[in-house]
Amino acid sequence: MPAILPPARPQITSEEALRLIRQAGASDPVALLGIRGYYRDTLGAVGANDRGLYDDCIVVVSPTAYATFNANTDPSVTRKHVAVLLPGVWRYKKGKHKIADPAGYPAFVQAAPVTVARDQEGLDTGWFGINIHRGGRTTTSSLGCQTIWPDQWEAFRSLVYTEMQRHDAATIPYVLIGEEVRR
Repeated sequence: MPAILPPARPQITSEEALRLIRQAGASDPVALLGIRGYYRDTLGAVGANDRGLYDDCIVVVSPTAYATFNANTDPSVTRKHVAVLLPGVWRYKKGKHKIADPAGYPAFVQAAPVTVARDQEGLDTGWFGINIHRGGRTTTSSLGCQTIWPDQWEAFRSLVYTEMQRHDAATIPYVLIGEEVRR
């Protein structure tokens, strides 16, 4: 089954996104906001947070830019040991996804430990390669990473890289929340 893309880009306002970022305690000039379940009742099972769908969003917020992107903040599959990034404020930096692979590409990598819930195992904190990277068309391409719809990836990556450079940011916060926080 192909990964399903929502019909439109997320419509969260810049004011609401900035409020949620500040409410989480992030104050950097450049920040990312991930909202798990943004399209929770539009795609997949009503009232459920589905895996393998682009039913989430990631927002780029800075003093000079604002943009929303269709995203996936869940793993593509459910199976023992697969990681789900917990809501919180996590640090990211420019890096390479699939670092050991010659086909690796520029992405965002952990700049500090993160906490995940592992399927059938419980909580785990550390350096797990929970990256923010390009997803796929037939899968969200995630075993715990945060992924962006492939047609939007380059615009997302380019914008964040530009804003990090413009505001002299070596790392940025990624604030991940659940849709219930917005209600």
